[in-house]
Amino acid sequence: MKNVRTALGRQNMRLKDGLKRSFALSLMLLILAYGGKVWQVTHAPAAQSVSSLVVNDVSQLNPIRVREIIVPATTNEIVAAVTRHSGPIAIGGARHSMGGQIATEGALHLDMRQFKRIQKFSPVTKTITVQSGASWRQIQEVIDAADLSVQIMQSYANFTVGGSLSVNGHGRYVGLGPLIHSVKALKLVLADGSIVEASPTQEPEIFNGVIGGYGALGVITEATLELTDNVRVRRHTEVMPITAYRQYFFDRVRGQSAPVFHSANVFPDDYETVRAVTLSRTDDPVTIEDRLIPSNQPYGWNRLAFWMATEWPFGTLIQRYLVDPIYFAGEPVSWRNYEASRDVAELEPASRTTSTYLLQEYFIPVERFDAFVPQMRRVLQQNNVNVVNVSIRHSTADQGSLLAWARTEVFAFVIYYKQGTDESAQQHVSSWSRELIDAALSVGGSYYLPYQLHATEEQFRRAYPHADDFFALKQRLDPGNKFRNQLLDKYYHPATAAFGQ
Repeated sequence: MKNVRTALGRQNMRLKDGLKRSFALSLMLLILAYGGKVWQVTHAPAAQSVSSLVVNDVSQLNPIRVREIIVPATTNEIVAAVTRHSGPIAIGGARHSMGGQIATEGALHLDMRQFKRIQKFSPVTKTITVQSGASWRQIQEVIDAADLSVQIMQSYANFTVGGSLSVNGHGRYVGLGPLIHSVKALKLVLADGSIVEASPTQEPEIFNGVIGGYGALGVITEATLELTDNVRVRRHTEVMPITAYRQYFFDRVRGQSAPVFHSANVFPDDYETVRAVTLSRTDDPVTIEDRLIPSNQPYGWNRLAFWMATEWPFGTLIQRYLVDPIYFAGEPVSWRNYEASRDVAELEPASRTTSTYLLQEYFIPVERFDAFVPQMRRVLQQNNVNVVNVSIRHSTADQGSLLAWARTEVFAFVIYYKQGTDESAQQHVSSWSRELIDAALSVGGSYYLPYQLHATEEQFRRAYPHADDFFALKQRLDPGNKFRNQLLDKYYHPATAAFGQ
């Protein structure tokens, strides 16, 4: 009887797989027949006219009128601007923070994107020193010829080094954690125009305040970063119930020598299943010849896939049973630098006029993974959040940064979602975002600060218990509250400040 049940189970599984393939084929034919036409009609980019003194981020939800914008190319220009300007100063890089972290009303805005020289590169010591406006892609184009790779960076290469340091970014690197772990030293222009050098051993309090400090203490001008070897990596994926993922990660990824990159993609709308994606060192020859992903690709199919996933009645099924299996077919071998050179343009919609895509991120102690997932599922489902993807990452503890988001070893839940741009949509997002923050806090976790400023003062203080130490350091280094942005305006309340709202 057991053999009969087993045979029937396999037959049912084959039937389900056949139905899925038929469903996927039908959807593919429908997409090919109608998808492109619908895309062109409904997602034509809208022309915009914006004042040259309005600074906005990638979400297009935070237009901020500033008093002046300068684009420095030298440290002397930065020092002169900081010294002469009597009002607030805000700092911006690639502008991928999404909650006003790059500006405040009436400020002098320092656009750092042209402050991007490579100052020193040593293949022997595996270090590189760059100006803070340099992008990770720019660094990759220099170091790849020496078979070296960035040790820690975010998943996309478009961001500036200064911006990444300011948010203490992280990626999918196994066992490495936040960016602060790979920074050897940095230089900073303070509010009085002086220049200070900081490292884990020289001015360590400033070092730990600046990294993850969102431009509150001064202007980062240089950073010296540790590099590592560029190696070949083979991709392997497995689909499993989310309840099995934590043990899978501990058994197959954590503490292993071969994995370099790892993440797990949670499928909406049931949030019951994940695809674990691991890229591990290999000596096999590459199957992808490019050393870096070619720049300036159109990514039209990515936009179409995201639009279908968020707009079509069966969009999440299309993503799960058609797009995802195609994207993750096979086990390609590529270079570490290739995998690290992804372009954030692959996420960019054709227009952000009536709707926009945003990120949120929650950091959960690894031992509380199974306690957080049901709460996350409940909040997202009850609020009908239009989720494209939830990506799970891992990070070691950060014992340095004053605004550390990983005070212990954590899993990071990165939620990529779509929302309307009208006021009611933004209020709805604020409501469920605070629910998710409460869920994270209830299991001893925290949330990430580069995104929309939905958290209450009490939630911020619980998530970042060393905020008072950070603000005391700001009071000492910047007593006039010169360095400002809307994140700081919301949570920093100095007793005496030279500048009003």
